[in-house]
Amino acid sequence: MATEASEPEPAAVRAGPKGRRATITDVAAAAGASRSTTSRALSGQGYVSPEVRDRVQRAARSLGYVPDALARGLKRRSSTSIGVLVSDLSNVFYAQLAAGASRRAKELGFTTLLADTQGQSKEELAAAQAFLELRVAGVVVTPVSARISGWLVDHEIPTVELDRSFGRAGVDSVAVDNFRASEAATAHLVGLGHRRIALLIDETDWTTGRRRYEGYRSALQAAGLKPNDADVVASGWDATAAGETTRALLRRRRPPTAIFAANNLLAEGAWRAVHEAGLRVPRDLSLIGFDDAPWMTLVQPAVSTVVQNAIALGEAAMSRVVDRIGRPGEPRQEVVLGAELQLRGSTARAPR
Repeated sequence: MATEASEPEPAAVRAGPKGRRATITDVAAAAGASRSTTSRALSGQGYVSPEVRDRVQRAARSLGYVPDALARGLKRRSSTSIGVLVSDLSNVFYAQLAAGASRRAKELGFTTLLADTQGQSKEELAAAQAFLELRVAGVVVTPVSARISGWLVDHEIPTVELDRSFGRAGVDSVAVDNFRASEAATAHLVGLGHRRIALLIDETDWTTGRRRYEGYRSALQAAGLKPNDADVVASGWDATAAGETTRALLRRRRPPTAIFAANNLLAEGAWRAVHEAGLRVPRDLSLIGFDDAPWMTLVQPAVSTVVQNAIALGEAAMSRVVDRIGRPGEPRQEVVLGAELQLRGSTARAPR
């Protein structure tokens, strides 16, 4: 039986079959080596003589051979891919979360598989099932329901919840300090003399909305003001719904003098409704948002808002899931980043 060192040098490196991607079998034939030897030479796993390794690598380069990462992952029951599940890629905030996660994954030697769940729990679970079939090493998710993180953990997939959290044991979370940021935004309006401050909010069931609501109430109470439940208005999930809500607020006998919109889409709807009503920001009504978006600095006056670094959030979540992949038994960790109140021109002293 011939040893690796005695395997003959082929007379010429042969190209793989025309019209298809070169396989490891093609590389082995071109290098005049066995398939198992070729596999060791390309993976760096196990002994191969320097001469044969060099021959195999030259053959692989000549054929343009690219290792099949999926097949390799199936064989090892592992993967270098991490799934990223986000709620709505049409929203710049979620797009930036995904971009940050992808950037950090590349730095750490991983690739990302991206899915948009469209805010639907059914879509979320379907995407998670697809990730499981692809043997992803871990998942970063902006969860729509508590079910998804539990499902992933039950299937032994390291998981990090991003932007919102359901507190599942073994699932890390990454978010900004929504309470403090919301408290600061509301306190700014109170400091300008506003007493009728409406909060437009999409939900209070998730940690994100709940903590922003709690921060709003805390700022009012700290100023000696009694929160009015009628001023906290469910505003749907998009700019159109927020516009309708704002128009209803403006028709009140005593309309608010300021609006705090709890995300960038709600702020957009409020802005449009105020201008359609013939009112001027901030002379007639002050407006402050949460999340930054390009349109906020394109309008006049530019819109004051809480700025959270979505790219940094995505990067932090990816770093966290890679750490958990390497140390799956660690206690649950919550990573909390700061957010900045960016004051522009859309807030002013309350009208008398």
